[in-house]
Amino acid sequence: MDTLIKVKPNANIPALSPGDTVKVSIKIVEGERVRNQIFQGVVIKVKKGGANASFTVRRVAYGVGVERTFFFTSPSVDKVEVLRHGKVRRAKLYYLRGLTAKKARIAEKRPKEAQAEHAEQ
Repeated sequence: MDTLIKVKPNANIPALSPGDTVKVSIKIVEGERVRNQIFQGVVIKVKKGGANASFTVRRVAYGVGVERTFFFTSPSVDKVEVLRHGKVRRAKLYYLRGLTAKKARIAEKRPKEAQAEHAEQ
């Protein structure tokens, strides 16, 4: 179902996939002041669907798991920086909620060129 209002996706958000480690910069308004706050973590879910498209980022802060959902069309998302691409085999990484420390780590996806060089040796 299309919405009556045309919503443009935020141009500062690159293509994301589950398992990516991202740094999301959000505009926070406190009274008269506007500041940027950074939320860094692993993308555990990407939901598509036009104006309702969103992605959820999870991180562990002081031993407590914190998840935050951002909309692709949100103007409050200043920018998203992908730090590393994760190698995962499923679309929703809810199983990370039950894991801690080393078990919760996701292997990094190696680029095609690096795999080709490694195969030659």
